[in-house]
Amino acid sequence: MAQMETIVGIAAGILTGVSMLPQLIKIIREKKATAISLPVLVILLSGLGLWVWYGVLKKDIPIIATNGFSMVVNMLIIGTSQFYKNKE
Repeated sequence: MAQMETIVGIAAGILTGVSMLPQLIKIIREKKATAISLPVLVILLSGLGLWVWYGVLKKDIPIIATNGFSMVVNMLIIGTSQFYKNKE
């Protein structure tokens, strides 16, 4: 049963991590970031940071890795959206 929990946890983490990739790709392709809510992304990033911290406390590599990846994607979205918003 523990193996199933690990598989479900990793799958959930991967799906969460890649969920924002289409948004990042859209920002980069269109070179504009209209309708991007910075407060939402900051709140999400804060939650992801807490998940990483929780994973560290639990010594749970899947939680650390998947939420760490999500943090990187969201930081890239924040960075690119701010870059393109300043150009508009």
